[in-house]
Amino acid sequence: MNNTKKIIALITFIVFLSIVGFSLYKWIRFETIDAGSIFFSFLALSYFFNWLNWGQHEGGGEKDELDRHIETQSAKIGYYVLMILSGLILFISEGTGNFNKIDNYPLVIVVGLTFITVPITEFIYSKRYK
Repeated sequence: MNNTKKIIALITFIVFLSIVGFSLYKWIRFETIDAGSIFFSFLALSYFFNWLNWGQHEGGGEKDELDRHIETQSAKIGYYVLMILSGLILFISEGTGNFNKIDNYPLVIVVGLTFITVPITEFIYSKRYK
């Protein structure tokens, strides 16, 4: 990684830390949590990791076979990690493991969608080649 890319990665990480720091300050000082700050901190962190991995914030560019393999495997692993984390968030935020006591129906729908997203996508994608 050349100096320009290192500087851009550092700036992106500083932006991430600034957003997180400001969010923590508002949470500690004013006891408020801002959804926009949470969203943009995740966005800045994703840009940072794309710069580290691919040398640009969009993660695109020329990729060889190894890069495509890394991308495919990380997408599969990321899907299952996201599925598990969304289920944990559902049960932790509701404070119960009993489905009859859960009131956050949008989050239940999101967790349910994590189970069907890949099978439906694979079904549609396989129809293109069969």
